Amino acid sequence: MPYDHRNPVTRSLPAALAALVCSAALAGCGAASEAAEGTRGPAAATTTPGGGRTPDPSRTPSRAPAADAARPLAGRTVVVDPGHNPGNFRHPREIGEKVDIGTARKECDTTGTSTNASGGKAAYTEAAFTLDVSHRLRKALEARGADVVLTHDADRPYGPCIDERARIGNEAAADAVVSVHADGSAVGNRGFHVIVPAEVREGSADTRPIVAPSRTLGERIAAAFARTTGTSPANYLGDGTGLDVRSDLGGLNLSIVPKVFVECGNMRDPKDAALLTSGAWRQKAAQGIADGIVTYLQG
Repeated sequence: MPYDHRNPVTRSLPAALAALVCSAALAGCGAASEAAEGTRGPAAATTTPGGGRTPDPSRTPSRAPAADAARPLAGRTVVVDPGHNPGNFRHPREIGEKVDIGTARKECDTTGTSTNASGGKAAYTEAAFTLDVSHRLRKALEARGADVVLTHDADRPYGPCIDERARIGNEAAADAVVSVHADGSAVGNRGFHVIVPAEVREGSADTRPIVAPSRTLGERIAAAFARTTGTSPANYLGDGTGLDVRSDLGGLNLSIVPKVFVECGNMRDPKDAALLTSGAWRQKAAQGIADGIVTYLQG
């Protein structure tokens, strides 16, 4: 819930023949070197005075070099943002501090939602869900060659705040950023949706360069998520598209690279909750998100 040998010349050849072979080999070295240079990965990114890369949010996947079929994301960076943090519950004052999101000031973070405890079974928190799916997603993306950065791994007391989450993706010059969540809506509201940024230009926020690529990323993930998990787009928003456009989320407003939030289901609905608490279904969810990212980055 919202709030990246050469074959040696045979030594037995006569000296004259060996010289001739070497001469021919040398004539092709320059071309071979250029070909090798052209397959090393994406062109060098623009560097800032501080040494960081300046991302080009308008870069389309088609500009990336061809990757090995088994590792289609080689050379690409994906940032995975597990929504909330299990430690947030113990730090209400810190997560309640307001931060600038461009259009307003908003709480650093929230605890997120959870399933309902019932039948002696404890509630399953959104923070636990998002971390589990994010770990599975990271594994799936790395298997396809991507460099994956997590915004946190429950390795800090709370947070990071929403503005820092955006900054992590920006500083990584990520090709795509996905924030993993689960919703906390009314019973009967079912299905997933992907939140994409609205056009915002206010204060420190300017989403204009990322609106189009983020929407494409959202569409790719929504299609793959539905196909892989067998679940439907949300029946309570998005008009059946599985997409929701928002201008009030700092994680989107402050991003300068393509970014979306994936609400995998409604934790407050018993039927959706049964899926979200299933390890087998969470694996499908991670696979669906990964498949969507792959199709987006491959163009």
